[in-house]
Amino acid sequence: MTNIPFLIDPNPTMEASDMTDVSAFTSEDHTELNHTHFSTDDESILSGTWECAPCLEDIPAYPVHELMTIVSGKITLTHPDGTKEHLKAGDTFYIAKGAPVVWEITETLRKIYMIAA
Repeated sequence: MTNIPFLIDPNPTMEASDMTDVSAFTSEDHTELNHTHFSTDDESILSGTWECAPCLEDIPAYPVHELMTIVSGKITLTHPDGTKEHLKAGDTFYIAKGAPVVWEITETLRKIYMIAA
């Protein structure tokens, strides 16, 4: 852990990630990459850059508090009442821990995130 301020590079060296279930991908492309910029020792606070190919996940209860800024790509969030939000590069959004949401990446997404578990 570091207590020194740092720049979050939106294009860091990325490593393979497996947070998305293979069955959720909606194309032949199953690419998922991550780079952790910061983590507390207990991983209760995380910051990083994540990239994922198109996928669709119905998430009954979002597992963490997460603030995200889209660097590239597109995502559609569908709320329980059916309301859809279409988000793109430059948009910043927040999902609260426990919130139900349908998460659909419609164009390979790269986001910078800050998570509080």
